[in-house]
Amino acid sequence: MTDKKWAFEDLKEGITISLGEKAVSAEEIVAFASEFDAQPMHTDEEAGKASLLGGLAASGWHTCSLFMRMLYDAFIADSTAQGSPGITETRWRLPVLAGDTLSGGTTVIAARPLKSRPGIGIVTFRHQVMNQRGETVMEMENPVLFAMRETGGAA
Repeated sequence: MTDKKWAFEDLKEGITISLGEKAVSAEEIVAFASEFDAQPMHTDEEAGKASLLGGLAASGWHTCSLFMRMLYDAFIADSTAQGSPGITETRWRLPVLAGDTLSGGTTVIAARPLKSRPGIGIVTFRHQVMNQRGETVMEMENPVLFAMRETGGAA
């Protein structure tokens, strides 16, 4: 029996878990972009304003990283998560601009035990990240593997 709060058995189809909030600063946008995605709209405020993004904007990959931290803090840290086989879909709907505050939720859309790996289940999530105006900035869908509390539970 695991002492983690979130195991496969807890992740029922339809539940939504709040992701909390994350403020995004100009400094962290530039720092991330300088190392990983040094396009001008991510590293220079004036270039960002002149771009179709309308301001200094986080790279989409930075948005994914911010989301991952939010997801980890919200529940992955206190779960039996075993990793993910990949991302099914990621969509950046609106730019994340310096000064934005992100929030969101993750909803279980499917869950099933793995026949090939007793004691492990696969849970598919639909994630939504919004800015402080309630506008969706990113959507993502992906499966995650979770250990079961009772290892004999796979069908």
